[in-house]
Amino acid sequence: MLTIRMGVARGVFSNESGLGSAPIAAAAAQTKYPVTQALVSMTQTFIDTLVVCSMTGLVLIVTGTWNSGLNGAELTSVAFEAGLPGMWGDWIVALGLVLFAYSTILGWSYYGEKSIEYLMGERAVKPYRYLFVVFVGVGAVLKLEFVWSLADLFNGLMAFPNLVGLLFLTPVIYRETREYFARKQL
Repeated sequence: MLTIRMGVARGVFSNESGLGSAPIAAAAAQTKYPVTQALVSMTQTFIDTLVVCSMTGLVLIVTGTWNSGLNGAELTSVAFEAGLPGMWGDWIVALGLVLFAYSTILGWSYYGEKSIEYLMGERAVKPYRYLFVVFVGVGAVLKLEFVWSLADLFNGLMAFPNLVGLLFLTPVIYRETREYFARKQL
């Protein structure tokens, strides 16, 4: 049960499916039909889950490092090091971590900024930016387990109302998608 919980938590953290945060960025796109942006946004989840996460899982299994007692980035680094010659494995994982961390910080900053702007107006954006930078610094020095637990908690708090909203919007999504593909066939 813990394995499934951790897998779901890290998967949601990785691809943001169901959180309702990625649509904030998607909403900035200029498109004639919302369905086209939804199809583009789906590629993020596909690439992350089926390509990156599956490849990482396969490397863990094929190299036999999955049962080494390690976890997280350390386990992934050891697996890629075992599977690739020289230091390539370490470099690939290190570069991936840097890019993942940087893009996560940028994305969450943008999502938070747009949310604060919507809720409190443009005047609240600058204080939010300062507060965000402070929390990034604080998060960098806290214990990793606490940071992950906090991220999981906030992701759950975001996912719940978003998933309820998606349930209520299912008829709208169905109608828009059906109409879009009906137009495409003409």
